[in-house]
Amino acid sequence: MNDQGATTTAAAEQTTAPPVRRAKQHPKDRLLRGDRLPHIWCPTCGIGTCVNSFVEAIEETGIPEEKFAVVSGIGCTGRVAGYVRLDSFHTTHGRAIPFATGLHLGNPELKVIVFSGDGDLVAIGGNHLIHAARRNIDITVICVNNFIYGMTGGQLAPTTPHDARTTTSPHGNHEYPFTLPHLVASCGASYVARWTALHVRRMRRAMVEAIQHRGFSFIEVIAPCSTLYARKNRLGTGYDLMKFYHDNCDVRHGADTSELDIGFQSRIAVGKFVDCEKPTFLDRISAGRGGP
Repeated sequence: MNDQGATTTAAAEQTTAPPVRRAKQHPKDRLLRGDRLPHIWCPTCGIGTCVNSFVEAIEETGIPEEKFAVVSGIGCTGRVAGYVRLDSFHTTHGRAIPFATGLHLGNPELKVIVFSGDGDLVAIGGNHLIHAARRNIDITVICVNNFIYGMTGGQLAPTTPHDARTTTSPHGNHEYPFTLPHLVASCGASYVARWTALHVRRMRRAMVEAIQHRGFSFIEVIAPCSTLYARKNRLGTGYDLMKFYHDNCDVRHGADTSELDIGFQSRIAVGKFVDCEKPTFLDRISAGRGGP
C-alpha cells in the first residue's frame, strides 16, 4: 500500500472510532460542591480519601441530608466544610467543637459532625475537646491526624511523634505527644475509634457507627502529609506512607487506650476501642439530675 492509501485508511479509522463517553456528573456530586473543586489539598494527601468515606457513610445511614450539619475549624482539614453539599460552617481556629455544641443544643434533631485536624482540635481547641467528651455531648468528631501543622508551614503539633522533625523541631520532637483515643476516652467519650486513610471501608463503617451513636463519638484518622511531614522526615511519597500503614497497622478492637501510643515510624494500633451507652448531656438535663 502506498503512502496515500495508508493515510486514507488511518483517516477512515479515525472517523469510525467510537465517541468518548464522558460522565455528566461525578458519582458524589449530590454531596460534594463540585463548583468549588479542584480542592486545595496536595497530591497524595489523605484528607480527600477521608471525605470520600464520609460522604459514603452519610449515604449508608439513610438519614436525610438536611438533618446533617458539618463544622470545621482552621487548617487543611478545616476546609472540608466548604466542599460538602450540606449545611456547613467554617469556624475560627480551635472553636469548631463549641460551635457544634451550640448547634446541637439549639436543634437536637441535627446530626452535627465536627471534621477538623489534630492542630485545630487538640492544640488550640484541646480544652473544648476534653469538655465535650466529659459532658458526653451528642456530636461526632472526626480528627484527621497527620502529625503536623500542614497549612501554616509544618510546625510541631501536639501529636507529632518523638524524634520526628518539623520546621519548629529541626532536631526532632522532644515533647510527649498526645495519644488521642486515650485522651478522649479518659475524659468520657462513649465511642472511640482509630483508622488510617488506607482503611477506607473500615473508616466508612466507623463513621456510620459514630453518626448513629448517641453520645460523644470520636474517630482519629491517621493520614499522610507528603508535602511537609514526609519531606521533613525523608519518608518518601504519599504512596510510601500508605504502604507503611499497610505493613505496620495492627487491628486491636477493645484495646486499652493507654497502650495506643504512636511512635515515630512504629507500629500503629487501629480499631474500635470504646463503644458504650450512657446518658448524654441533654439526657441528664431532661432527667433533672445534676450529680453522678
